[in-house]
Amino acid sequence: MIPRSDRDALALVVFDWDGTLMDSIGRIVRCLHLAIAEIGAEPRSDAQLRDIIGLGVRQATEALYPEADDALMNALSRSYRLYYLERDTTPTPLYPDAETMLVTLAERGYLLAIATGKSRMGLDEALNSTGISRFFDATATSDEHPSKPNPAMLTHVIERLGVDPRDAIMVGDSAYDLQMANNLRVAGVGITHGAHDAARLRRCGPAALIDQLAELPPLLGQRGHSG
Repeated sequence: MIPRSDRDALALVVFDWDGTLMDSIGRIVRCLHLAIAEIGAEPRSDAQLRDIIGLGVRQATEALYPEADDALMNALSRSYRLYYLERDTTPTPLYPDAETMLVTLAERGYLLAIATGKSRMGLDEALNSTGISRFFDATATSDEHPSKPNPAMLTHVIERLGVDPRDAIMVGDSAYDLQMANNLRVAGVGITHGAHDAARLRRCGPAALIDQLAELPPLLGQRGHSG
């Protein structure tokens, strides 16, 4: 069970999107390869591209190309978004049990939110295509807030929903998700089916690691209060 304060129970569960709720890591890596080739930048390996998933586009570009100027950043951003949102139609389904898990947590009275490295356009398209926007009380994206691991987007959803950080938890598949949670002293749960493996996630000191979303409701248990 996740540790809680004596005065209250966990109230808010915040999710990353890519690699956490949606099985989109392969498509992201493929679209990055295509975008890099299109703009004529030096190729990067699958491992290098997986490593930056979860960051905002600018921060990801800086990590891949430390010498990048604004022209390269803008070109890569435009090309990647074109491939991901329009040219590449590879299905990106929700992970198994994602919707069932969300139903269970909502029925137990948890507030649910998203904090993602996606753009607002990308997140809205994903929510519309999956039909699960109804579950989320607040969302935050990297084009509205500083990129993870800066805690700004996590702070935004917590403050918008009026929750004490001690009563929130962050669920994500990358070290950046867990580092963001650590920066706000929010408990983190790492999930191992996404961008970063268990060893990488464990180094961030999460409260727990899970391998699939079905494990989350039993881990959190019942809420200790209503509303």
